[in-house]
Amino acid sequence: MLRENLMQVEENIAKACQKAGRDRSEVTLVAVSKTKPVSMLQEAYDEKIRHFGENKVQELCSKIEQLPDDIHWHMIGHLQRNKVKSIIGKVDLIHSVDTYRLAEEINIQAKKKHIVVPILVEVNIAGEESKFGISREDAILLIEDIALLENIRIKGLMTIAPYVEDPEENRQYFKKIKQLSVDITNKNIDNVSMEILSMGMTGDYMVAIEEGATIVRVGTGIFGQRNYKQE
Repeated sequence: MLRENLMQVEENIAKACQKAGRDRSEVTLVAVSKTKPVSMLQEAYDEKIRHFGENKVQELCSKIEQLPDDIHWHMIGHLQRNKVKSIIGKVDLIHSVDTYRLAEEINIQAKKKHIVVPILVEVNIAGEESKFGISREDAILLIEDIALLENIRIKGLMTIAPYVEDPEENRQYFKKIKQLSVDITNKNIDNVSMEILSMGMTGDYMVAIEEGATIVRVGTGIFGQRNYKQE
């Protein structure tokens, strides 16, 4: 089943890229593997998946220890400051930075390890109260502040669009994030690039690609429904 799911996702990504006049190489597929057993991740790895996204630090660290070391790990869930030191140097990209205090802690832990940590700033583009993320209005100010931290590199933006039946409903939000990234690029802030747009999930990743996503985060579309009882 997993192989068939991956083939379908890959076909959809290629189709969306073609429709948008983009090259397939411009989009990275991150397999969202939260709550899934290591055996399923290994199966996806055997199908050439190398980017995996996790939501919880403990689960992430456990899986890192059990799986091949050429995997690129993405921290995509809400990150508490007291958990930062556990993942610094272990993940390729932290998607979910939405406060200066969190960025500051990442910077402190990065300095201790003499590394520079790439991050994305999470924007709550639809203004949903149930979601984390900085507002669109406050995003540029936050980015200007974080950009002064020496051991962090801001690589772009991340958003979680609303859960909708019709993915077309989220096109407006993906357009807004893309426009925000252009506005930030035009400010030429030192230590900031907008090369990454992490947006689009199982229900709407094709629309996200059409609007400029460079990372799509697909979980259910690859692994099937999640079993939250295992959490």
